[in-house]
Amino acid sequence: MTMIGAKRTMAHVVADIGLLLYPGCQLAAVYGLTDLFRIAGEWTGADAREVRVSHWQADDAGVTCIWDSHPGTPHKLTHVIAPPSIIMPDRMAPAPAAAHWLRERHAGGTVLCSVCAGAFVLAETGLVDGRRATTHWAFARQLAQRFPKVHLADEQMVVDEGDIMTAGGILAWTDLGLTLVGRLLGPATMLATARFLLVEPPRQSQRPFSQFIPRFDHGDDAVRVSQHHIHVHAQTMQGVGELAGMAGMTPRTFLRRFSAATGHTPVEYLQQVRIAKAREMLERTLTPVDRIAWEVGYADPAAFRKLFQKLAGLPPAAYRQQFGIASQIPDPVT
Repeated sequence: MTMIGAKRTMAHVVADIGLLLYPGCQLAAVYGLTDLFRIAGEWTGADAREVRVSHWQADDAGVTCIWDSHPGTPHKLTHVIAPPSIIMPDRMAPAPAAAHWLRERHAGGTVLCSVCAGAFVLAETGLVDGRRATTHWAFARQLAQRFPKVHLADEQMVVDEGDIMTAGGILAWTDLGLTLVGRLLGPATMLATARFLLVEPPRQSQRPFSQFIPRFDHGDDAVRVSQHHIHVHAQTMQGVGELAGMAGMTPRTFLRRFSAATGHTPVEYLQQVRIAKAREMLERTLTPVDRIAWEVGYADPAAFRKLFQKLAGLPPAAYRQQFGIASQIPDPVT
């Protein structure tokens, strides 16, 4: 018997985690989580604790176990994870068999989890209605449209509702996996696992990674003209009061139509346009922060910094340090 085999025989299994394989799911996340939990068990020290992991295939016929790290003993799944999808959400087919199986597991006490677009599979159960959940920031609008009863918290990387856990981006399976390792095997094991894998401990926010993607295909021509005006004149606009008059509407009507079409109030939209430009300048140039504030339309650098942190999740200097390209280019050798 190998040393690993000996340890596995003697180790205490603290959780039974099932990974749900649905059509189009990201296999890298399935195997990555399988390896992450296995590695975590190697770092529990003298406690010799580990996580049982199994793979469950969902198709029209139902859900069956196709792989098990501890075969031969009955399952009592403590957690089930719906991994990300490599198919965009608008092309993901409904999965009623998987949803039914998930509801049954949840009724029996299983904690249901999802990563990225796996939230669409989880939301199909109806169990997330009225609950907070996150998904990839780029899919949040689609999730809200398809499942309007879900309370989106898409700025967060991991949302823990006790019996429901959701994680954001497509690689956030590391954040969810490490979060579970910390809960099941302890923070010391979680940190040791993260160090061994050369990944950061679970991150808190998606905001530094998100992008402002304006919508122009909403069908409201008057609002679209106002959007174009904002994009052209964002630096010099003193406010948004003139937009309603330009659109030939009362302020109240304009606010309602603009918000319905874009998902933002006019003030929020102007802020997003300016901060998006500031993010680009921080990423691609070494222009001082105060100068960037002025160039995107803010005379008060302190107010700019406060708004930037609110929308981007980091202060401007920290954002440049993490995402700046120009600051990472070495000086030419003369």
